[in-house]
Amino acid sequence: MIPVGIWADETGESHIEIYRCGEKLCGRLVWLREPQESNTGRPKADLHNPDPSKRNMPLQNLTVLQNLRYNANSERWEDGEIYDPNNGHTYSCYMSLTKDKLEVKGYIGFAIIGRSHYWSRVRP
Repeated sequence: MIPVGIWADETGESHIEIYRCGEKLCGRLVWLREPQESNTGRPKADLHNPDPSKRNMPLQNLTVLQNLRYNANSERWEDGEIYDPNNGHTYSCYMSLTKDKLEVKGYIGFAIIGRSHYWSRVRP
């Protein structure tokens, strides 16, 4: 089973669309509970991006998952990256799917030290 489709993060604050990008999987933010800044009404931007030229880019449709390839031996998508717009950091990433739950684990160096998030399928 391939996790292509729309997924809600565990907080319910955002939806991520996972899609094929060549032979790999990628993902982008497609929905935010609060897509605009409350004080200005402008779309929320990628304020913490390490590249100053990208800090005005809207969070909506921002690519947050890249280059995940399927490993049949471990039955998961590995060797990808996940970007956290809350802090501007990019982490190594893998994903594993069980029914309609997707474990997304970001880590630095060793996966055992990372942090898992569990997303729920919104629609295929």
